[in-house]
Amino acid sequence: MAADTGLSGRQPKAVQSALAVLECVARLGAGVTAKEVATALGMPPATAYRLLNLLVGEEYLVRLPDLSGFALGRKVAGLAGAIAPVRVPSAARAVLADLRREVRAGVHLVLYTATTLRVADMDPDLPLQDPALVERHLHATAAGRLLLAEQPEWRDLLPPSRLTRFTAATITKSDQLDACLAEIRVQDSAAQTGELHERVGCAAVPVRSAAGELVAGVTVSARGDVRELPASVHECALALGRLLA
Repeated sequence: MAADTGLSGRQPKAVQSALAVLECVARLGAGVTAKEVATALGMPPATAYRLLNLLVGEEYLVRLPDLSGFALGRKVAGLAGAIAPVRVPSAARAVLADLRREVRAGVHLVLYTATTLRVADMDPDLPLQDPALVERHLHATAAGRLLLAEQPEWRDLLPPSRLTRFTAATITKSDQLDACLAEIRVQDSAAQTGELHERVGCAAVPVRSAAGELVAGVTVSARGDVRELPASVHECALALGRLLA
């Protein structure tokens, strides 16, 4: 007889407790401490701290950069994003269409939250090979690196243990990614070649609000190196900033 791998014993209670901690952080807001969670739930502090660490390890929560407390993580934002429909204004789609007629490469729009990205408008003629990989593996794409470069500490969003290698060119060492992100902050754009898919490159230009917040990115993908982008890509990003912010 096959072993029973279902929930048993104390497991349902442990799952309920973890969900209660997650809901508590969502209710009390970013910066809530382990002590505050324990008090709000009437839970032993050691239990609250253990569950908080578990949820951080699974990326449902993150520690704030100054270690003052906890906040919702990228997986929670990802769940919310998966439910909410992506709506790109028709004026923004028109701007993208104009760029696609000019650039001989795939042109895509990604939208950002503080911790996630989502492919919102993919080039219908030259689509991405695998949008899910772009959304999940931030270190191996230009769009993902734009988001990581915005973080006070990218390791809070993407633990070094998750720097997955896809090709021989993929950056998988923390110090190399640190250097790459520092360069992105200076140039205010990102690019990579052959790190997610062999011989395929992508570049991304940020779309920012008037206050400088990263809200979206214009990504160009093609076979080979696409680091040298025409001025029209940057002009498109500026136009989208006025439409999407």
